[in-house]
Amino acid sequence: MGKLRGAPEGLPSVEEVKTMLAADPNLKCVVCYARISFDGRAKDAHGVEDQHREMANNARKFGWLIVYRYTDNDKSASKEEVIRDDFEQLVRDLAEGHTLEGYPIHGVMAVNDDRLYRRPGDWERYLRAFTTREGRVYHDSNGLQDLYAEGFEIKGLVGVAMSLAETRKKQRRSRNSHRNRAIRGKSVSAWRPFGWEDDKITLRPAEAMALKKAIRDVIAGASIGEITRQWNEAGFITSRGNAFQHQTVKQILLNPRSCGYREIKGELVRDGDDQPVVGEWEAIVTPKEWFAVVAAMRDRSPSSGIPKGKLVHKYLLTGILRCGNTLEDGTICNNKMIGVRSNSWQKYDHGYACKKTASSGCWGTFKRGDKTDAHIEALVIAKLEAQAASRAASVPEWGQEEALTRAAQSRKELERRWHEGEIDDETFFRNLPPIENRIKQLRDEQAKYLAKKAASEAADTDIVKSFKTRTLTQKREIIKSVLHTVVARSGGKGRKPFDPDLLTPVWRTDE
Repeated sequence: MGKLRGAPEGLPSVEEVKTMLAADPNLKCVVCYARISFDGRAKDAHGVEDQHREMANNARKFGWLIVYRYTDNDKSASKEEVIRDDFEQLVRDLAEGHTLEGYPIHGVMAVNDDRLYRRPGDWERYLRAFTTREGRVYHDSNGLQDLYAEGFEIKGLVGVAMSLAETRKKQRRSRNSHRNRAIRGKSVSAWRPFGWEDDKITLRPAEAMALKKAIRDVIAGASIGEITRQWNEAGFITSRGNAFQHQTVKQILLNPRSCGYREIKGELVRDGDDQPVVGEWEAIVTPKEWFAVVAAMRDRSPSSGIPKGKLVHKYLLTGILRCGNTLEDGTICNNKMIGVRSNSWQKYDHGYACKKTASSGCWGTFKRGDKTDAHIEALVIAKLEAQAASRAASVPEWGQEEALTRAAQSRKELERRWHEGEIDDETFFRNLPPIENRIKQLRDEQAKYLAKKAASEAADTDIVKSFKTRTLTQKREIIKSVLHTVVARSGGKGRKPFDPDLLTPVWRTDE
């Protein structure tokens, strides 16, 4: 891209160009502007490169000297939110009369006027800047254009309006085609979705397995950061060949494609009976699991992907252990203990200490990390097994399926009567909001029910295996679900063998 922006290679200096102009008053110093809305998947700038090549050939025919190249690659000219940096620089340079290096500007070249502008405001700014100097030339696919001619401003605005109308027509056709294909269950992904082969229908086994595990892990409490790290460590890359980032993983997990559904602008695509359309591609998880992962992620911070107000800890029992050391005044320290890295000569990599600060802590209790973790894990697993044996997890049926079906049918019937002229606009729009609110309420309730159901069905009967395969964040959440804390009493000064009796778990009651 560097050679397509700025002064061309081999261009004489500003002083040399001024000398050339003095010797040949007919010489024109022109600038070229190239733009393309979409650079394709290769992102090799071949579109703007072709435009600059064509303009260079035309400049040679006229004997013009190209002194600067402006290039806005992969940028739309019809969208207000898109800022075209080089177009803005072109407008400023035209108004100043010269490029940043000082070369005079006697004209502008573009392969077509719609490369320069597609909105009335851009056309007006460009024309005003262009005409700040007399005698400038402009060349595009229509040949030499006299931008100073009477009525040319109106002619340009008409051209802009026609171009804008054509752009909107294409966008509308594209949206309709996109939605119609989605309703037919066709895959409409521009890039190969993670989990599927290039045909976007057949599963790619390793990726599909990783996505299924990630969805189930997030339902069980894993953070998006942990999933991102796991995928990158496993060597997975995005369809564009990049390492996974937090936001990319989040979008993949929230995409209903994984359960066979399709979404447009945040809404599931539904058929005439108000049921989600099932796509032609192979699903990776069940709809209940997808609803569950969406519900789990909605309860988390939008930026971090972890439960709000919580930190990701390096050690299993940081903040769960509390110091049970008796202080000089006879009170119990009760400070939360933190995980600390061990010295290199020790046989274990971390421990837990009661750190003394200005307001709390005593440095009176230290526990070896690996054996403390193993002991508490064993206690928690035994507790979970006892709970599983005493009561089977059950989720009461939702029981509102018929109500949702009736509400959807009511809306459909109301729309039919309106379309057929049986009711007027006022009646239709007065009765529509309550029905839509009812449908939304029932769908929200259904999503919560499906989330609970999926979480219940995902529970592994082999609790030991299930716990051992969890991420650190998931293990901490499981431990905190059955334990309030673990009180760690000091074993006295000096090195002592690990004594599990000095660890007292405080269990949560069923209530």
